[in-house]
Amino acid sequence: MSALLTPADRQPRCLWCAASADYIAYHDSEWGFPVDDDRRLFEKLSLEGFQSGLSWRTILTKRENFRAAFAGFDFNRVARFTEAEVERLLQDEGIVRHRGKIEAVINNAARAQALVREAGSLAAYVWSFDPKGDDIPYLASTSSVSVAMSKDLKKRGWAFVGPTTVHAFMQAMGLINDHAEGCVIRARVQRAREAFRRPG
Repeated sequence: MSALLTPADRQPRCLWCAASADYIAYHDSEWGFPVDDDRRLFEKLSLEGFQSGLSWRTILTKRENFRAAFAGFDFNRVARFTEAEVERLLQDEGIVRHRGKIEAVINNAARAQALVREAGSLAAYVWSFDPKGDDIPYLASTSSVSVAMSKDLKKRGWAFVGPTTVHAFMQAMGLINDHAEGCVIRARVQRAREAFRRPG
């Protein structure tokens, strides 16, 4: 079975983005491009946690609602959320109303603050796990680097950061170029990765 989709513009893309136009837009402009912005990194880790047991399309269609609910994923603000905020979020029909996942984002915000104090930025910490050319099978669900980051985050008190969640985060944030061979975006991502200055 081909790993590629050829939509109306006749440009081959990864097959997984066939579900909808918003998937194609996400695939073309975000997925796999390297990110060093702390807020975006925290957002993605949080949303990957919410995705657990669900599809990314479900989360993507609610992303703006999540951003509004969680103060734009400013972890310095989210870390100050109280139980009243948890109860408010549990009533918010625009997001996934799962107490454990909501509480995990608030917990992880405080853990992110601690990482910034230690590493200088969340980006510096995340990119310290850059695979640096390690051979990771195409569209694997985990990797040695995602297992390592997951273990380290859990040791630091983070929640909903299993190896599969972390691997998906790494694919999305550009640590791994998992665009299929022949995908029109693969070379663009590779050029972006080569030009990217690793933080830290």
